[in-house]
Amino acid sequence: MTPALVDDGQPAWNRLIRFEDVNGKERYGEPVDDDLDVGIALHRGQDVYARIVRTESALDLSAVLSADIIQVKKLLAPLKPQEAGTIRCIGLNYREHAAEMKLSIPETPTMFLKATETINHPSGHIIAPHCADLHDCHLDYEVELAVVIGKTCKDVSEHQAMEHVLGYMTANDVTARTHQNEVSQWDRGKGFDGFAPIGPALVSSKIIPDPSVLKLQTILNGQVMQQGEASDMIFTVPKIVSFLSQGCTLQKGTIILTGTPCGIGVSRNPPVRLVEGDELFVTISHGLGSLTNPIAFKPSAHLESKHAQLIEAKM
Repeated sequence: MTPALVDDGQPAWNRLIRFEDVNGKERYGEPVDDDLDVGIALHRGQDVYARIVRTESALDLSAVLSADIIQVKKLLAPLKPQEAGTIRCIGLNYREHAAEMKLSIPETPTMFLKATETINHPSGHIIAPHCADLHDCHLDYEVELAVVIGKTCKDVSEHQAMEHVLGYMTANDVTARTHQNEVSQWDRGKGFDGFAPIGPALVSSKIIPDPSVLKLQTILNGQVMQQGEASDMIFTVPKIVSFLSQGCTLQKGTIILTGTPCGIGVSRNPPVRLVEGDELFVTISHGLGSLTNPIAFKPSAHLESKHAQLIEAKM
């Protein structure tokens, strides 16, 4: 097989993963099975294989898709924190979610930020922040479509916006509701270390020209909690990218979280909280795949040490 080369400024890959192989070496690749949800497959102990993409960054458009195939041992976040910069987030962006929260439809996008330390791997532990009563922090899930900017832009129109989108990922805008409600700004309750799992794959915008077709789902312990479609967005992806770029430079690698559908835990009667031992699948269709992060309320010394190492090495 002849290695695939970049064509017309588009990446050679359709669905990129960053992973560790069986020898612990970090690699980039494209899953051999186009239809396989690699997050679920590895969670269930299945063998997963990928064609090697010769690159050191998901943002490298000169990357070459080789013929070499290797086994995937552990999935890593497709983008490293130093590649992403600050994560820009849109709140209250689904009509049905606004209805469940009994809030009016916003006229302009509501924006908040997440720090790069929130980036987490697709199966990394989500560790609840300290509370006087740990279970009172009300840890919650929010499935979200993540948009990755592939070309630095500023002051772009809605018509131009999609030219700057590299691709899409599944994200979980993890939220500690108690901390969120302590202050007027959302950054605190959503900004703890590891509170933005992303991946398992970065899917190129060239194969998803219209992201409104994507379907989002959260399954908690076998029960569907969120089931939505990107077509329910109040502000579309082109609108969001254009809005965020007005007067602000969106650097290549910027991650944009675009809001969550209805069904979050805090809106349920009675409210639903994430607890240790939960099986949580956060999923988006069309190859974006599933996040399978376990929940930890009391991090072990091993987990604390591991997370400190990740922050120091910037993953």
